[in-house]
Amino acid sequence: MTSSQPSDSPLPDSVPPTAGPRDAVIGEIIQRGGEELRVEKVPTRFTTRLRHPADLAALQAVLNPLAVRAVAAGQLVEWQVSAASLEPTLALARQQESVRFASHVYRLSESPQTWVYLTEEITVQFTPETSEQAVQGILAPLGLAIDRPLPGLANTFITHLTAAARENPIKLANRLIRLDQVMVAEPNLVVETATLHRPTDDRYPQQWHLSHGGGRHLSTGSHIQAEAAWNITRGSRSVVIAVSDDGFDLDHPDLQGMGKVVAPIDLRDRDAVPLPVKQDENHGTAVAGLAIGEENGTGIVGVAPGCSFLPIRTTGFIDDAAIEQLFGEAMQRGAAVISCSWSPASNYFPLTLRQTNAITRAATEGRHGKGCVIVFSAGNANRPVSGTINEAQWPQNALSGPTKWLNGFAIHPDVIAVSASTSLNTKAAYSNWGEHIAVAAPSNNAPPNMALPRVGTIPTGPEVKQSLPGLGMVTSDRTQGAGYDPSNYTNTFGGTSSSCPVVAGVAGLMLSVNPNLTAQQVREILQTTADKILDPNPDPQLGLRHGTYDARGHSPWFGYGKVNAFAAVQAAQGRAFRDRRVSQVITQRNQSPIAIPDHQPQGIDSTITISQAGTVMDLQIQVSLVHEFLGDLSLTLIAPSGAKVLLQGRTLGRQSEWRQVYSLRTTPSLMGLIGQPAPGAWKLQVVDHAPTATGQLLEWSLTLGLG
Repeated sequence: MTSSQPSDSPLPDSVPPTAGPRDAVIGEIIQRGGEELRVEKVPTRFTTRLRHPADLAALQAVLNPLAVRAVAAGQLVEWQVSAASLEPTLALARQQESVRFASHVYRLSESPQTWVYLTEEITVQFTPETSEQAVQGILAPLGLAIDRPLPGLANTFITHLTAAARENPIKLANRLIRLDQVMVAEPNLVVETATLHRPTDDRYPQQWHLSHGGGRHLSTGSHIQAEAAWNITRGSRSVVIAVSDDGFDLDHPDLQGMGKVVAPIDLRDRDAVPLPVKQDENHGTAVAGLAIGEENGTGIVGVAPGCSFLPIRTTGFIDDAAIEQLFGEAMQRGAAVISCSWSPASNYFPLTLRQTNAITRAATEGRHGKGCVIVFSAGNANRPVSGTINEAQWPQNALSGPTKWLNGFAIHPDVIAVSASTSLNTKAAYSNWGEHIAVAAPSNNAPPNMALPRVGTIPTGPEVKQSLPGLGMVTSDRTQGAGYDPSNYTNTFGGTSSSCPVVAGVAGLMLSVNPNLTAQQVREILQTTADKILDPNPDPQLGLRHGTYDARGHSPWFGYGKVNAFAAVQAAQGRAFRDRRVSQVITQRNQSPIAIPDHQPQGIDSTITISQAGTVMDLQIQVSLVHEFLGDLSLTLIAPSGAKVLLQGRTLGRQSEWRQVYSLRTTPSLMGLIGQPAPGAWKLQVVDHAPTATGQLLEWSLTLGLG
């Protein structure tokens, strides 16, 4: 039989082509996921895979490129040359003994910014009836050899180009796909990963503690991997982070947003307006920005920009009633996380029974029995949160001789005590330390200090006067010229006051993907996923070396390590889906359209009744509605028990048609309904919050996985 291939085709005559791209475009089409994607060559780039990485320098001398860089996680080397020299240089590279594979770089015609790098692999799936002998008879003439079978798919192999191959993987895959015996032929391509979510807020690039790519005073990994965490969640409005401090400038754009501020309270002035009053009440605004700063395209962004914010202005004093009121109010107002960037103005402060109990109650009874996550700053004196130091050389001889140190809040068993690390991944000189530290988080670097009654804020002794490298924290500041800086933002904030809200924000992200976590589980995940940063140097004040870890994995300086937002959120999400068993799946629909009344707070309820017995282990809600301005609407699912989950806030803007599926992955707050009894009336509540626009709920369905 005569082949219809050109005379130089390596295909044997026994397997005539039946489909696939024409020869004229055989090098311009990529087989991918059942589609054919058109590509074009990048005119100034090619790649090589070297036999030995050490050969790179010698090859560079031969090829004389304009630039060289590693791509594909170091598997390939990308060479930049002039357009005129591309083909001769690539040909020269292919002649070198050190080069195992060389190829053009391509870009997708539909997405020209997406560059595609070829590897030597092609995945080939043959029809079930194709014999092993036939497989070899097809692959070998093309210069392909089998690496290994692809587990889970019959007659499917990962192949690689051998020295006998005379065409690149794109062309070979296209020749293979023409054959009746071949179902799939896909070259293994390398495409750079999509950029992790990166806010557009104009000061975000300065917020090194969230993410950075290196620079002056920046060590690799000194940030918290926020961008990777944000690819999972940026926080849910259903998770409330309470920040207790001296006052909050609620006019600041980064402390605002639709549904952002919930149930504010001023414990000092006994009202619901926790604004700063005195000139020096700047602390709370900066702290809040680090935890929950809104992603709005301007200014800064917090660790958990999507979470809600419960501002609590404190009295400025600590007694039993104040602590009971603070944690009681936070718990009653729905706080999931309580951030406390303050400590007693005393070197020795054990908690009373009432204070201890107030914290314990919030940590065990809050959040419907799952417990509020309570986070405290360790303090800025470079002293143990519990221990004795022989003090000397304090200003005004404020402390002298063997002195006991105790921060009762930091050592409370239900508190996550946070120390501070620097942009260089070292201990912040001021950071308190000890066996009760849970984790560290980024902050600035500065000399140790402490506020003492009647003395004021003074350096701890002996005073540290040397220059301390490290960057400050960039966060929100009071507006209209008040605060630390007249620009509405500060880049010099720091102390464990900064590291505390960073951890609070991470806890908020964790609860956004898994609201069923207990407070103790949040602590456990934070500790087990933390980065084990090391600081072998003595601290510049006391000469101590506590920057390593014991057999338990604990460091007096860093606790169980520097918090890693991505690892913590990933672990929290993984736990959400672990150990759930579904034995039955049911779906019910309500297809009766209902008009949505304009601007009525009670809204409408549409009901689906479930009669099957069982416990909810999974659920999915599909909603279809029309409205003249969808941004007016909120959608809430109400379980038979009365438990409510906000499915959709007022974020849909000017859209007029909406068809959406809400699941545990898209709406993690639905995890709060796992374990609920299934039977009874399930309601979808739709509320129109603004006048003039009207619409209709067309239909909705409820799918339950029962255990």
